[in-house]
This record gives sequence, structure tokens and C-alpha cells, in this order.
Amino acid sequence: MEGMVCSAKACRAEASWAHLWNNPKLHTADRRKVWLACEDHRTSLGEFLSVRGFLVETVPADAIPATAG
Repeated sequence: MEGMVCSAKACRAEASWAHLWNNPKLHTADRRKVWLACEDHRTSLGEFLSVRGFLVETVPADAIPATAG
């Protein structure tokens, strides 16, 4: 998990969570993009994706599927 940085703007904190998402207008149903999140930004980043219907699931950063990216 070393070197994983939160995806929130201007945040340089270590990520402990991964939001797996896809935009159905751009990606196939099985595609998973990843936004990393620190504890402070887990909720706000997840809500941003969820409101748009993009959030698929949230997993610990050390459990990101090898096929995501």
C-alpha cells in the first residue's frame, strides 16, 4: 500500500480506501476505474461518485482487484 496517495484535490495523505467505479456512458459494465481515498476523504469522494451513479463498491486500498485501473 506504500505510495498510494488520496485522489482528492490537493490531498497528499496516504490512501487507505479505494472507490471502484465506472461511467456507463464510457466504460463497459465490467470495467473498474479506481479513486483512492484517505480516511478524511472517503465519504466525500464516495458521495461524488454515488450521486452520479458511478460508484460500484469501496474496498480497502490493499484489496484493489488486479483487473481494476
